[in-house]
Amino acid sequence: MSKKIKKNFSIKTRQPTDAQIFAGDDEYTRVIDGIKKIYKQKIKPVEVTYNFEGFHSAPLTDSDIEAKPIVLLIGQYSTGKTTFIRYLLDKPYPGEHIGVEPTTDRFVAVMHNSEERVIPGNAAAVNQELPFQGLNRFGQAFLSRFQVSQSNSAALENMTIIDTPGILAGDKQLIERGYDFTQIIEWFAERADLILLMFDSHKLDISNEFKMAIHSLKGQEEKVRVVLNKSDMVSQQQLMRVYGAMMWSLGKVVQTPEVMRVYLSSFWTEKPPNSFEDCRELIDAESKDLLKDLKELRRNAAIRKINEIVKRARLARVHALIISHLKKEMPSMFGKKKKQEALLKNLGAEFTKIQHKYHLAQSDFPNPERFRQNLALYDLDKLKSLKEDLMDRIEEALSNDFPRLMSQLPNMNPELEHTERNPFQTDIMDSEFPPPSYWHFDSVEKHRYAPQFQQLRPRDGKVSGADIKPILMESGLRTDQLAQVWRLADFDNDGYMDLDEFCIAMHLIKAVHSGAELPEKLPLSLMPNKKI
Repeated sequence: MSKKIKKNFSIKTRQPTDAQIFAGDDEYTRVIDGIKKIYKQKIKPVEVTYNFEGFHSAPLTDSDIEAKPIVLLIGQYSTGKTTFIRYLLDKPYPGEHIGVEPTTDRFVAVMHNSEERVIPGNAAAVNQELPFQGLNRFGQAFLSRFQVSQSNSAALENMTIIDTPGILAGDKQLIERGYDFTQIIEWFAERADLILLMFDSHKLDISNEFKMAIHSLKGQEEKVRVVLNKSDMVSQQQLMRVYGAMMWSLGKVVQTPEVMRVYLSSFWTEKPPNSFEDCRELIDAESKDLLKDLKELRRNAAIRKINEIVKRARLARVHALIISHLKKEMPSMFGKKKKQEALLKNLGAEFTKIQHKYHLAQSDFPNPERFRQNLALYDLDKLKSLKEDLMDRIEEALSNDFPRLMSQLPNMNPELEHTERNPFQTDIMDSEFPPPSYWHFDSVEKHRYAPQFQQLRPRDGKVSGADIKPILMESGLRTDQLAQVWRLADFDNDGYMDLDEFCIAMHLIKAVHSGAELPEKLPLSLMPNKKI
């Protein structure tokens, strides 16, 4: 990768505007305080009453909610995870070890601190200033394989990076780690803002352990990105075949309707002499996109945190309804043991009853088999009955509090483009518009339109045309123009829009308002890579 890209990333992470999400850190703090208040008053009481921790995860602490965006790196050994971190930091981090064989044998949280130091896992898990207290549930076997490495690096001012042990392949994956690797991955994935699956251009096989780790990411697909690292170690023709082989392998493991975003990259501390240069421009552009996404994590952190807490609140609500339903089904005197066995055996059917009774989505329910295993440890007769006041609180949080908090986000002033800073400036209208750069996806202001999209309460990441129509109508464009905007932006023609499609629709509307004509066909450069 060119030194210019790396230099730009390092410089920009030091700019105050990138360290502040909205008008400033005060605004970010206000939003986080609002999230904490809603969680403590209306969600946590439900979790505690119905023992949410025994089935899902421990209650969140202030440190969990205040934590910087987390980037989780997952990949088989020798795919370049640790080297990637060193590249971002522009220096080694305390306790790092790089090699071609499995060298990172522990989970390492790389965080910012003015002093370089390593905090062992047991000490980190009891430190109230760190967001890792929930790891205590995994015991000594795991905590002895976990550490926090703190480094004084500008790149870490806006994020925390989790370096994971290299996933084993072949006979090596039969080695007993001493802890449940998949559960640990799932714990970090729930809290991560971005999950990077890293592949080596010479190592595309997906081992059983890697497959299980990917399956544990179910429900977090919107955070997952794929990095095909060391892409300059193969020729252009070979890279095309490698990319196809990787997508074929992933297609057998990842069950999602959308193709995940893939970055072709090569992150070296020292570029090897036998690297290929025929795809250098493409690799540099892809690497630049990845670094840009990392840099913008903090800008989108508040929206992501609200989204994660809402997901948790929905799960807690369903959990409370399940527990109280099972309690109600138990007999008051005789036949309790037999009834408990019957309920556990037919847990899926009980879930269906609850779903129909309360008009809930099936996707909000946990895995029946996994829930059954946890439930077998409890006496159903001693579970808690439904408390309407607690359910009213969590319903109020979902229906009123979080939407109100989200509605405040668009009113916060984002950084304006240079051409927008003078409302009387007419240069842009006098010159040719739009410029060629306007028809590139990088020019789409996702940070501007994302809050508006989230207010529509997307399901599985999408919003129907009927729900989006009023927003598009507010633009004042003619119906035929709006129809053309929809045809261009709705890539898969399914009548729904995801975040990328919605942002492009708003981008096209902005172009029309500025005097441009809509193209007959959307330029490929304006289409997100995951859609191409």
